[in-house]
Amino acid sequence: MDYRYDHILIRYGELSLKGKNRNVFIRQLKENIKKALKSFSTLEIESQHDRMYIYLKEEDPNEVANVLSRVFGISSFSFAIKVDSDIDAIVDACLQTLDFSNAKTFKVAARRSDKSFPVISDQINRIVAGAILKNSAWKVDVHHPDYKIVIEVHRDSTYIMTDRMAGAGGYPVGVGGKAMVLLSGGIDSPVAAYLMMKRGVRIECIHFASPPYTSENAQQKVLDLASIVSAYQGDLLVHIVPFTNLQLAIYQHADESYAITLMRRMMMRIAEGLAQKRKALVLATGESVGQVASQTLESMVAINSVVNIPMIRPLVCMDKVEIIELSKKIGTYETSILPYEDCCTIFTPKNPVTKPRVDRCVKYEESFDFESLVQECIQSAESIWIHPQQKEDQELY
Repeated sequence: MDYRYDHILIRYGELSLKGKNRNVFIRQLKENIKKALKSFSTLEIESQHDRMYIYLKEEDPNEVANVLSRVFGISSFSFAIKVDSDIDAIVDACLQTLDFSNAKTFKVAARRSDKSFPVISDQINRIVAGAILKNSAWKVDVHHPDYKIVIEVHRDSTYIMTDRMAGAGGYPVGVGGKAMVLLSGGIDSPVAAYLMMKRGVRIECIHFASPPYTSENAQQKVLDLASIVSAYQGDLLVHIVPFTNLQLAIYQHADESYAITLMRRMMMRIAEGLAQKRKALVLATGESVGQVASQTLESMVAINSVVNIPMIRPLVCMDKVEIIELSKKIGTYETSILPYEDCCTIFTPKNPVTKPRVDRCVKYEESFDFESLVQECIQSAESIWIHPQQKEDQELY
């Protein structure tokens, strides 16, 4: 019989800790996997209490694995061969699947979930290992084998695996509610978006554009970043906020040193308004303590004071090197460093205040009608659906 990998076995990992909510998490994970793999039309997915199985049929396992690696809620997964729960069939599949052309070390690890199976786990290990030793130049190494052959015996069938690939970890996107993430064109905010999704939070993004001071290239850069991170939840709604009039009003009525603090306060007000419209529970940013003037603790207090919903800063205690490494891992770094400036970098003052006072912020804001400008921004926001690897296919919401 010609054996080939015909299944992928998925392990839940952190989901095993969720107690009574476990089934809710597994259902959400299954839905997310279906959505991520929708281009593979022939796949079949079966979920069980401690495992999920994908029947590959004729699909390329490596292409499917590439997509699965970005689905949160998966601890690890393995290519598998499904055979009858019969010891001769198990041995035959191992012998025909493994490449014995080069000398290797190996270990057999059997798990007998079906206790009615007549051969206990230790005997399965010995029988399969004996057959391999007899038919090849391979040697047993129980501590550091080149190949670990995992055999899981169930009542109806047995799965044989020789690899274990790391999943994205975390929780399935959607089990943790929704957040509004402020997405700039920099390195930090896409990483913050990724970390929010990793904890099961579905995100929408807000980007502040200041034409003609910011270019179409700067906006496209943000949409490209959104396309990259959208692969971790399947699609992503980006709200483009026209921010020019409000920025100019700030510079006309406030001391330049307070401009960035006031801009951030206005952004939070706008973000909160959009979050309420879209039923998002929290706001999230890519801020890290002390990284720039607007990210000191005093600045964060002044900025936070204008909103009534929680502010989450996933990167708050990470240094720049850690953030850059993570941005490279998730594939956003090369796009983030493209030389197109956003509204914050273009309007950065020479000497921004690092310890702003809330009372001074309020005094400056009282000198002009910022509330109507905030509402204008909220009402004028353009919302665009972004899909993974479909940067050209953007549809208005």
